[in-house]
Amino acid sequence: MSSPGTSSPGTSTTGTSTTGTSSTGTSTRTADDERLRRWRLVLGGGEADGTGRPLTGTDAAVDGALTALYGRADRGGDRTGRDRSAGLGASAPSVARWLGDIRSYFPSSVVQVMQRDAIDRLGLATLLLEPEMLEAVEADVHLVGTLLSLHKAMPETTRRTARAVVRKVVDDLEKRLATRTRATLTGALDRSARISRPRQRDIDWDRTIRANLKNYLPEHRTVVPERLVGHGQASQGVKKEVVLCVDQSGSMAASVVHASVFGAVLASMRSIATRLVVFDTAVVDLTDLLDDPVDVLFGTQLGGGTDINRALAHCQTKITRPADTVVVLISDLYEGGIRDEMLRRVAAMKASGVQFVALLALSDEGAPAYDRDHAAALAALGVPAFACTPDLFPEIMAAALEKRPLPIPAG
Repeated sequence: MSSPGTSSPGTSTTGTSTTGTSSTGTSTRTADDERLRRWRLVLGGGEADGTGRPLTGTDAAVDGALTALYGRADRGGDRTGRDRSAGLGASAPSVARWLGDIRSYFPSSVVQVMQRDAIDRLGLATLLLEPEMLEAVEADVHLVGTLLSLHKAMPETTRRTARAVVRKVVDDLEKRLATRTRATLTGALDRSARISRPRQRDIDWDRTIRANLKNYLPEHRTVVPERLVGHGQASQGVKKEVVLCVDQSGSMAASVVHASVFGAVLASMRSIATRLVVFDTAVVDLTDLLDDPVDVLFGTQLGGGTDINRALAHCQTKITRPADTVVVLISDLYEGGIRDEMLRRVAAMKASGVQFVALLALSDEGAPAYDRDHAAALAALGVPAFACTPDLFPEIMAAALEKRPLPIPAG
């Protein structure tokens, strides 16, 4: 984490001007002073930091904000004799002030990390039940996950504020992901619907000409169309069915958020019939809520155990066109149900023509801890399990819809 408040060239943070000084010694002292300042902010003061560098002004305020979260009582006192101990106090107002401070000192990405650390290290989750706290936080996917785990305990006034926070994050995700997803999948659906012996009215002349350019006859100045490419007859109706089967255990919070957004985007495409199923030890079908991903998210219950077999059994009963269906299982694969039966269901779906995709996570953080034995067993069935970022998801889905190899990320 880079320290904020970096001084401008030629000026130290203690206010001693060096403007107009060309001495090499002075420049070296200024660089050394800046280096000590940064180390002091990183080390946090106390007898052990060894810098001997006092902080003033904004630097002192930044140090106070960092100390409240990351300081430890066993590090000894700072140069003023105060103990550096972690804590933001028990009241929401003091935490709200701290949140305001860090937003003024650090960029948004750093603020989000510090908020997550505050919730984890200092047990501040319960304070998120207060509306004034929610209005002060920097909203991100991880905060949404925390709110969803708490929403059953929220009073009605806080729930309204929480929905507004979740709405902001969901809207931002949709703006980033929706257009590209629709464009990528529309192209995949068009390609999968083409036929090789079309009637004249169904010929796609642009693609037919491009597919036959190698058959150009210069002497006749024409292309001989050995292979005709046509539009499929299903172009006006549902071409494919997609079932998103999402593990809602606590470790999958970010994946649940992204899956809900993608589910809503897919459901908005008339050529794809989309179903969203979430599960822990119980199974909940949220397909009827796909018009609004915020409703979907507040229909989940993060936490609890995992019964993948039971969830896949439900999904199996909803498949009516196996050859035109893609099932996407999003889970860390820690199965609490019947392992062998789960694997038999996956094998049966694949044998019937279903395209089966297993994602260990759908988030920017990479794969969480996951059951490697189950991942290996799925791979043996021809279903590699891997983590997928939201930006890669459209390409993964496009490949599955076209029944071609998945673009699995390296590593």
